[in-house]
Formats: sequence, structure tokens, C-alpha cells
Amino acid sequence: MNRDTWVRDLFRCVDAKDSDGWLEFLAPDACFRFGNGAVFEGKSAIREAVTGFFASISSLRHELAETWNHPGSVICRGEVTYTRLDGSTLTIPFVNVLKLDGSLIGDYLIYADTSELYSPSTG
Repeated sequence: MNRDTWVRDLFRCVDAKDSDGWLEFLAPDACFRFGNGAVFEGKSAIREAVTGFFASISSLRHELAETWNHPGSVICRGEVTYTRLDGSTLTIPFVNVLKLDGSLIGDYLIYADTSELYSPSTG
């Protein structure tokens, strides 16, 4: 499978809030960090964190603007729209850095400012 298809499939799992499908992209001993949050190590801890996050929102949708493929890493940039549980939305820029461990992700780093995600809706 080519890397662009792989990235689209990865984000399709995220946008479907498919934790198990998304975890298939990760190495067994992967590390995951979302913004300035805690680092989670291993699929069990990552599954718990991501499943909790998915439950805290109604939905999310990523629009990829650019993807850079490098030996041992993939960098993705775009915008993500979160739909809160009250139906309001927040769209913010993101960058994901995916450090590869063979054909799987060893380090999954998300850079996005979600500080307004749980704030009361302003519109």
C-alpha cells in the first residue's frame, strides 16, 4: 500500500472514532501524546486514553492539507473540526508527527491547541 493511501486510511479510522482500527496502525509498544497532555505508552494505555477522548466529543473530521513522507516518519498538516456533545463545532489547525517503527507507528505526536474544545460554545 502506498503511503498516501495509508495516511488516508489512518485518518478515516480516527474520524470514524474507530479506536480498534486506528490501533492497528500502532506498534505494540507505541507512545502517544496529544498536545501538551500526558504520554501514553503501549496499546492498552493508548486505547483507554483515545476511547475516553472519543467519548467526550460527538464527532471529528480531519481535512489534510499536506503530508510529508520521510524515511522513518510521516508529517501531516491540516484542520480538524470537532463537534462537541452540545452540537457546536470548533475547527483548529493540527500537525501530526508519526515516527515509524517498520511499517507501524512507534511515536504518534499530535500538535493542536484544543484549549477551547471544552469551553462553552460562543456561537
